[in-house]
Amino acid sequence: MSMDRLIKKIVEFQNPTVAGLDPKLDYVPEYIKEQAFAQYGNTLEGAAAALLAFNKGLIDALYDIVPAVKPQAAYYEMYGWQGMKTMAETVAYAKSKGMFVILDGKRNDIGSTMEAYAIAHLGMTDVNGQSCAAFGADCLTVNGYLGTDGIAPLLKCCSEYDKGIFVLAKTSNPSSGELQDRRIDGKAVYEIMAERCEEWGAQAMGEYGYGCVGAVVGATYPDQLKELRAKAPSVFFLVPGYGAQGGGAKDVSYAFDKNGLGAVINSSRGIMCAYKKEGCPETEYAMAARREALRMKEDIASVIPAIRLQQANCAGSVM
Repeated sequence: MSMDRLIKKIVEFQNPTVAGLDPKLDYVPEYIKEQAFAQYGNTLEGAAAALLAFNKGLIDALYDIVPAVKPQAAYYEMYGWQGMKTMAETVAYAKSKGMFVILDGKRNDIGSTMEAYAIAHLGMTDVNGQSCAAFGADCLTVNGYLGTDGIAPLLKCCSEYDKGIFVLAKTSNPSSGELQDRRIDGKAVYEIMAERCEEWGAQAMGEYGYGCVGAVVGATYPDQLKELRAKAPSVFFLVPGYGAQGGGAKDVSYAFDKNGLGAVINSSRGIMCAYKKEGCPETEYAMAARREALRMKEDIASVIPAIRLQQANCAGSVM
């Protein structure tokens, strides 16, 4: 099961983090851009080539210490089909290095349209009888606010291709409470969504007590993280908001279970742009990212239980 694969990587590296690959040209060192634009001109092809070179450098520096990467689709879509090609190549390159890939697309639809999204990002596309992976990610972020109609097609894909999803529950942005904190029958909307994640994920429980349906819960809301960890014990969390958005190690610590599992913490700009913060030569951008990833690992490890595997019993609880 896909969450089991992520958990095993986390335990292997003793590192519950994911590096967000949300590149803008402003983040890319000048020497990389100069090489790309010299070859392709000031075109979308040139921009996409620069992003790909940047991403590959980051992956090369991180793949043996960080278990996963999270490309954000919007940062590639803004560069047209050329950018989407770079996204596909980034996913493939990360997987070739053994990394777990969470594609951050936040897709949301119903029926055959959601089936198409599921196949595109997680499944296999049929082309005249041949099965081809369009993007081939391990997990996809999704918006669950269309209800089960928007999730069921993904569950079928998860089961068939050993994939997973992360459903938006309590997001890290400042205005999330306008809707997610509203109460229905005494429960906050984000709590109801987490309950639905538990129910959806129960259809495919993993070896370590977590289902194929995870939830996105922001580091900027530690009280809600703590609350949802207790109320949704079989839901694995993807936690954005660490670092640049203001979340710290203590804030994210509430996402973890007694075995130091249950969550993966994202950092995007903090890792990608570490060379700018350090003020080191731009040619060292990848090594600066590695140093920041190791710092982040140690920061989080200092506030969570020791990371260890434990089998789940037949009822789904961890022994």
